[in-house]
Amino acid sequence: MSTKHTIAVLVNDQPGVLQRVSGLFGRRGFNIESITVGQSEEQGLSRMVIVTTGDDTTLEQIEKQLYKLIDVIKVINLSSKPMVARELALIKVKAEPSARPEIMGVVETFRASVVDIGTSNLMVQVVGDTVKIDAMIELLKPYGIQELSRTGVTAMIRGNA
Repeated sequence: MSTKHTIAVLVNDQPGVLQRVSGLFGRRGFNIESITVGQSEEQGLSRMVIVTTGDDTTLEQIEKQLYKLIDVIKVINLSSKPMVARELALIKVKAEPSARPEIMGVVETFRASVVDIGTSNLMVQVVGDTVKIDAMIELLKPYGIQELSRTGVTAMIRGNA
């Protein structure tokens, strides 16, 4: 059965590492739904959080292939443990003054915030899991989404794990 997997990959902070990791997925025919990369808690190491879809065998293959890359230090299957996953989205929505109170109701319901106001639009920032981001986008679509930017998922294992 094909399921969504979130994996963290600790890598050396070197030029070309992102290209080699994403290339590995492409060559093997694995799709990357989202990928985020940033500094980790250890100097000289970056953490990649990759969301992909596949069965357990596919995930096993991905892990084995990743470990063959020279700059990969550690691969962690986050979705096999309790985790916290978040994404950020900036959504520029058409908002004539008459529609703003209604849009503000949606913004407040989602604990989102308005980060920019134009003469005929609002830019909304929302942070949450992918389901929350998707739901907010669906509710704002009728007003007219002018621009949308999402970060992709970042995640960590909960608690002391």
